Amino acid sequence: AAGQEPSSKQQWLDWTVKIQSLAQAGLHYGRDRFDLERYQELRDIAAAMMAAQAELPLAKVKDLFCNETGYQTPKIDTRAAIFQEDKILLVRESTGKWSLPGGWCDVDQSVADNTVKEVKEEAGLDVAITRVIAIDDWRRHNRCNNPYGIIKIFSLCKVLGGSFQPNIETTETAYFSEQELPQNIALEKNSLDQIHRCFAAHRTPDWKTTMD
Repeated sequence: AAGQEPSSKQQWLDWTVKIQSLAQAGLHYGRDRFDLERYQELRDIAAAMMAAQAELPLAKVKDLFCNETGYQTPKIDTRAAIFQEDKILLVRESTGKWSLPGGWCDVDQSVADNTVKEVKEEAGLDVAITRVIAIDDWRRHNRCNNPYGIIKIFSLCKVLGGSFQPNIETTETAYFSEQELPQNIALEKNSLDQIHRCFAAHRTPDWKTTMD
């Protein structure tokens, strides 16, 4: 509704996600025909609620939000923190925004393999993971623009070789100091706090992985 506080809107989104996940589980495990009809109706209501709250077309919400079967789990997003001296590598996306190299974890990839793959695709670099910096629930850290849960895994990486080549996802790469980060950060992919934590992990030999 107009004038809703962001926290109130997020509460409604959280409730909607819960309803959808319960409906999805019911459709998977249910056997009674009438129960299945009720679970499907609940799923349709959840999709309509999400479309209204997220201000997205209903068809798009159903495609994103109701496209799976079985027990619903969050999606995994991997992000790589790569440093040159005391500057962090960011890639400029085709949208013009800057982010840490990364993306959805493919179903046939481990978190480590996917992190390495995404860096190669977006930044042209061959890397090795040295430690996990953070495992974040994006609802607590990022600008939310997807109707499902996401777990973001940030890893510190060292460069083994390679060089950047423009591609369909990214137009350039650059290293930035912590005091000179670009203005147009893709906050849904990496918040300023998450980038600052990457700097802290880079500077702290005994860094402990943060998780929430």
